[in-house]
Amino acid sequence: MVGTLAAAELCESLGTPTVLGGVSWERYAIDPHPGPWPLQQILDLIELSPPTRRAALTDGRARAPNQTRFAESRLAAHLGQPILLVDVCGGPADCAEAIVSAADSLRCDLVIYLDVGGDAIADGTEPGLASPLCDAVMLAAARLASPEVATLATVFGAGCDGELTIRELLGRIAVIAESGAWLGTRSLSAAGARRIETAAAAAPTEASLLAARAALGSFGATPIRDGARQVDLTPLAALSFWFDPLVAYERVTPLAAAVEPAGDLEAARAILADRGLRTELDYERNRANSA
Repeated sequence: MVGTLAAAELCESLGTPTVLGGVSWERYAIDPHPGPWPLQQILDLIELSPPTRRAALTDGRARAPNQTRFAESRLAAHLGQPILLVDVCGGPADCAEAIVSAADSLRCDLVIYLDVGGDAIADGTEPGLASPLCDAVMLAAARLASPEVATLATVFGAGCDGELTIRELLGRIAVIAESGAWLGTRSLSAAGARRIETAAAAAPTEASLLAARAALGSFGATPIRDGARQVDLTPLAALSFWFDPLVAYERVTPLAAAVEPAGDLEAARAILADRGLRTELDYERNRANSA
């Protein structure tokens, strides 16, 4: 969620106002509930006008039934502006409908899909890939929503989630370039990095914070996830790689293409499981069952 500020910085530098958004799914370290929360169960949301089943706003008060405050709520309170929450429980088609409705309600003519770390452009062969499910569903939703609202995608904080190695990530960027989908690369400014550092104090994050620190000169091996993973922090982490997700769709984001027909998140998880992939939902359920 905090990483969206990297894209917002670019938009704002061009004089373009933004509405930030994220999904109703917190990391297990923050929320012990496995998986996302359905929008209907979330407390103190602000309905869009007209209301839509799978998206709403938080002004800082929205929380899960177990009282966990979403990163979106924490950041909304920090920034003093509403943030969009998208419910991914329904799968790509429902997410696309929610995105189109939200864009119309909020008078947005462009939707930017941002991933911190780079696992969103994985092809599934990477040994460290651990959280492909939500990314795949949202990129599939991007394609389904694209006839109604313009679409861009960006990867920020190369390798900062500890999933893809820098070499694997650059290999995927090369495929993006070869496909004709690469649109350009931009570095986070020092001021933008400090803004992310401040935001990370309000809405805790490891990956986005590392990207900001890379922009301020941090370098080298850095443990994350309580030492379970290690990030090779380089200046590449300060860059945002921009691409057209529609041009890249089949070749660069094959996991998104695979889950597009899924009727809900569980069906999308099953599709990836059939490919031999363990997802963040599997991880969280295992943790919850062993607790």
